[in-house]
Amino acid sequence: MSALISLAAGLSGAARLAVGRPDGVSLVRGGRQTAIHSFLAIPIAMPSVVCRLLMSWAADGMPTQPGEHMARELILFVVGWLLFVEASHAIASAIGRQHAWLRFVALWNWCNVIEGVLVVAGGLPALAGAPPMLVEAAEVITIGWALWLEWYATRLTLNVSTAMAIGFVVIDQLIGILLAMVAISLTG
Repeated sequence: MSALISLAAGLSGAARLAVGRPDGVSLVRGGRQTAIHSFLAIPIAMPSVVCRLLMSWAADGMPTQPGEHMARELILFVVGWLLFVEASHAIASAIGRQHAWLRFVALWNWCNVIEGVLVVAGGLPALAGAPPMLVEAAEVITIGWALWLEWYATRLTLNVSTAMAIGFVVIDQLIGILLAMVAISLTG
């Protein structure tokens, strides 16, 4: 399967999952090549990171060295992504789901693209000057939707319990929090 076909299948599968369609899983093969191609999701998801940073700067002011700040955030984004890939592989092996991990990581990668778009969309009302209640509702809904998507994809692809899928999401979020703390310490 070519990288372009993997990309189309992966994004289609993730989009179907994002609207609650479990058949999105069947669009993504579970092979090694599909998993490798799915890492194209990293550069495709980077614009959402840039958008979130620009939105943050619009609200809070630009940092003194925006280029360095942007580079650090993008590096930490990739590091966090790859740390979770490694952690999920170890956990999947430990719980006897290594056979499903290639499909899981492929779909998880593509779902990250959708999740990035959701989070950016959730921040748009703030940029438009919407009332605080609408701003907060949009953020809660889109972040909740992104977390739900990760949980849903995990539950379906690894065929794990609700609690186990929540555990995967929590580990992913903890990695993000720890890296955000690193970013803050590097800034200060």
